[in-house]
Amino acid sequence: MLIHEFSGEESSDVVSRLFIPAISRMGPDSRGRVALQELDNGLTLSRSHWGGPRSTVRTDRMAARASDGSRMLFAVHVAGRSDLFQRGRFAELAAGAGVLIEARSPFRWVTQSETRRLTLRFSRELLPLRAAEINEACARRMEPAAPAMQVLSAYLGRLFEIADGLTRPQRLDAGRAAINLLAMALRGVVPSVPGGDGSAAVLLEMMRRHLREHLADPHLRVEELARRHHVSVSHVYALFERIGSTPAAYLREQRLLAAQAMLSDPGKAWLATSDIAAEVGFGDRRTFERAFQRQYGMTPSCWRREHHHSGTAPANLKDEMPPR
Repeated sequence: MLIHEFSGEESSDVVSRLFIPAISRMGPDSRGRVALQELDNGLTLSRSHWGGPRSTVRTDRMAARASDGSRMLFAVHVAGRSDLFQRGRFAELAAGAGVLIEARSPFRWVTQSETRRLTLRFSRELLPLRAAEINEACARRMEPAAPAMQVLSAYLGRLFEIADGLTRPQRLDAGRAAINLLAMALRGVVPSVPGGDGSAAVLLEMMRRHLREHLADPHLRVEELARRHHVSVSHVYALFERIGSTPAAYLREQRLLAAQAMLSDPGKAWLATSDIAAEVGFGDRRTFERAFQRQYGMTPSCWRREHHHSGTAPANLKDEMPPR
C-alpha cells in the first residue's frame, strides 16, 4: 500500500498523478490523504480523505489529450457530499452513492465539506460494456440502496483491506472481478444493449432519453446528439424517421409536454409563463406561446386556467406523440 499525505496546495498534483489529470483547488491550510493499492498496471483501488471544500475541474483542453483519454474512475462516497457535472448531467452524491467518471469528457466536481471516498481507477478498455453504454453511465448517481451497488461497495471495501496479503496474480484477478461487478451495477443504470453491434431501436431510445434529460438546454442541436452517440448527423435523422419524426420535432414535443405538466402543477403556480418557457428550453416566450397553441389549441395561460385547479393530469413526458 502506498500512502500519500498532502496539503491543499499540492492537491492538483495528487489528483493528476493518482486519478485523472485535472485542476484541483483546496484551501492552502487543508490536508488530504490517499492510501492506494496497486492491483495491476493502471488498475488501482484507493481510499482518500479530503479535509475541506474542494473543486476539481477537467477542462476541454485536458479532455482532448489522447494520452490519458482512456482513464476512468468509479468513486464510492464513504462520507460527505459532492456534486459532479459531466456530459451535461448532474449527480448529487452522498454517503453510499457511486458515480462513474471518464477522462475523455470535461467535468467539474465540487465538494463543500470534508469527504472520504473509495476510488477504482482503470482503463476504459477493461470495462465489458459497449461505448454507448459507458457514455450513458457517466455522471449518473448509483443509489446506495440498489442491491448491485451494495455488493460492489462491500467488495471494494473488503478488497482494499486485504489487498496487501494477496499475491500479484490474485490482485489482478481481484481487480478484474471488481470491474465485472462494476459492469453488473452499471447495467442497472443505463438501458440494456443487446450483444454484437446492438440495435437501431436501442440507440434511438438512448438519443430520445438524452433529449428528454436536456430539455432545458436551449442550444441542444442534432450535431451534438450525433457527436455524443458517435454516429453521423444523417444517421440520427434516419433513426428518428423510424418513429415518423425528426430530432427537432421530438425535442419540441417533449418540451411542450414538460411545459404542460408545469402549467398543470399547483406547486408551480408562482412561475410566470416566461419562466416555464425558459425551464423547458424555449429562449423566447412568444415562440413558446405560438408552439404551445399550435400543439394544444390554446395559449399556455388558457391551459393553466382550465387545468390548474382541476388537477387534470397531462400526458406522460415519455409518451410518443406524432409530429405536427
